Amino acid sequence: MMTPSDKALVPFVSVDHMMKLIHHIGVEEMLKGLAAYIEADFRRWELFDKTPRVASHSEKGVIELMPTSDGEDYGFKYVNGHPGNTRDGLQTVTAFGLLADVASGYPVLLTEMTILTALRTAATSALVARLLAPKGAHVMAMIGNGAQSEFQSLAMKAIAGVDEVRLYDIDPAATRKCAANLAGQGITVVSCASAEEAMLGAQIITTCTADKQYATILTDNMIGSGVHINAIGGDCPGKTELAPAILQRAGIFVEYPEQTRIEGEIQQLAPDHPVTEIWQVLTGQAQGRTDDRQITLFDSVGFAIEDFSALRYIRDQIAGTGFFRPLDLLADPDDPRDLFGMLQRSKTQV
Repeated sequence: MMTPSDKALVPFVSVDHMMKLIHHIGVEEMLKGLAAYIEADFRRWELFDKTPRVASHSEKGVIELMPTSDGEDYGFKYVNGHPGNTRDGLQTVTAFGLLADVASGYPVLLTEMTILTALRTAATSALVARLLAPKGAHVMAMIGNGAQSEFQSLAMKAIAGVDEVRLYDIDPAATRKCAANLAGQGITVVSCASAEEAMLGAQIITTCTADKQYATILTDNMIGSGVHINAIGGDCPGKTELAPAILQRAGIFVEYPEQTRIEGEIQQLAPDHPVTEIWQVLTGQAQGRTDDRQITLFDSVGFAIEDFSALRYIRDQIAGTGFFRPLDLLADPDDPRDLFGMLQRSKTQV
């Protein structure tokens, strides 16, 4: 049983510890583990508190808080999205997260989530592709070869059966970077000179670009029947990647409609345009792909329950390891009513 003193020390997973934990588990094994936790939580979706993320938008980007609770644990993630950061040598997305015990309100985990968000986003994409992609899908077009692209590719390999990824980015250096990073990872990599070339023979199309604007990465005439589109590069009002005509032709699947209608591709559609929630497909309450010719679209913007799942997974994986350090985050007076007395007694230690 934890003593009050034990509870005052919060396990903290730094970037260094996170990288060591990933190598200890293995990237693909970790992606599969995260997908399993996400699926388990989506299957109990109705138990969770749900709200669109709390966003503070600026001309430069967005800063968001993503909270949720299942009644036993509470989690939130702080995350930003600043597309122009790369010009200054900074990450487009950075994040950290916290998991807490609902009964006491005490935090039980504080962790970096920049790397972890890339992993959980990829795990979610591949989990959904496994549900919705056409049978036998094994080739993915990766449009946008930035920080997410390698994670997306390896998750599709580990979880959805993809064995070939076709890369395209408007910046050839990004494609070269992605191809080099994927070399030796057991997946065939084809670097392409255009989005159209990347999509040749692909049954899964992933779009992941960073411009904070309405853009048309995929035009209607680029999309044939029977493909699955994994649109993960939206995430804010005024930012889209797909031509509206594609949305009109596709069966659309989302995480949480109230959030996706604000930030996803479907912000281009009428507020009552029908969509299907992924948790309903997982629980058998709704149908996924209906036939081989259907276009399915996962309009993914990320949702707090996915981060909650990732936090639970990390909490469970670090138990009994050295991949964290206890953080003196919470005041711990001998008498919980005497916080000032603890402060006074500390004068002798200065």
